[in-house]
Amino acid sequence: MAYGFMDIARTPSVQAAQAEMGADHLWADFSGHRDFDRFSDQEAEFIAQQDTLYLASVSETGWPYVQHRGGPPGFLKMLDHQTLAFADYRGNRQYISTGNFKASDRACMILVDYPRRARLKIYAHVETLALDADPLLTERVLDKGYGAKPERIFKLRLQAFDWNCPQHITRRFTEAQIATVAQPLRERIAQLERENAALRAKLNL
Repeated sequence: MAYGFMDIARTPSVQAAQAEMGADHLWADFSGHRDFDRFSDQEAEFIAQQDTLYLASVSETGWPYVQHRGGPPGFLKMLDHQTLAFADYRGNRQYISTGNFKASDRACMILVDYPRRARLKIYAHVETLALDADPLLTERVLDKGYGAKPERIFKLRLQAFDWNCPQHITRRFTEAQIATVAQPLRERIAQLERENAALRAKLNL
């Protein structure tokens, strides 16, 4: 049966490594159906919550390059069930990913939700667009309150995706997430401090 992500990833050398480790039967005789070439509402909700991703490209020399991309939660926009896009803001101006995509439009992304220990991996073809190439798309993708300088739009056409297991993902929380969880505790502490102050005031009468 189809397994879209592994159909791409399972090259002859990968198959050889699986055979060496006694795992080739898991994939050679895969009996399910995981031809994930369209995002569902589950992926849409997950992607809309993420504030970071890891983006891999490959150069003419064959060397891979992995780059971090981040922004406000939901900076990676789902345009439809097979298309993603995000604004590429100015960074250290090395332009390695940008240059690599001129040589090959193939990319792999990993999105990790550390609190929930969930991981989504995506194969996609990347189209690099100038900011004025599609004004409506640019308007939709830019996060105006972000305060960084946009330089281009990366538009990604889904090839296949898959969910990874949660093994070895250490739970981490952002400052905003911690603040949300801690807010009831802060409010309770403030309430107790007011009560203590009132009791001390009565004792001092």
